Amino acid sequence: MSLESKRALDALDVAEETGDRFRSDAHLMNQPVSSTPHDRFRSFSDFYPFYLSEHRTAACRRLHFFGTCMVIALMTAALLMTSWRLLILLPFVGYGFAWFGHLAFEHNRPATFAYPWYSLMADFVMFRDMLTGRIKF
Repeated sequence: MSLESKRALDALDVAEETGDRFRSDAHLMNQPVSSTPHDRFRSFSDFYPFYLSEHRTAACRRLHFFGTCMVIALMTAALLMTSWRLLILLPFVGYGFAWFGHLAFEHNRPATFAYPWYSLMADFVMFRDMLTGRIKF
């Protein structure tokens, strides 16, 4: 794990839900958003601290968590019932909860628009980190 990822995870452990806790990692948030995904981040490990900095509020993280749970449940149901029509709901359920969290609580633009693949991967990594207690739920 990179030092920046560790610092971002440590910042998420702070009890208060304010932007102040990320001041030491301000360089992660103040970089301009790129129009192409790979000219700003060389790897997923470079991207993940930025992704975490975009999910400061517990409410937004919880909505991401719930959306990811629903995606996993829908995929499981689609496979078990061989009902492939359920797969049509995946982006609406997954992104719907996540984007609402950004709109209502974070007041920022979801990273999905600029970094779709990294964001998808990061959502599942954050889900795992929340399940294991590494990130505050």
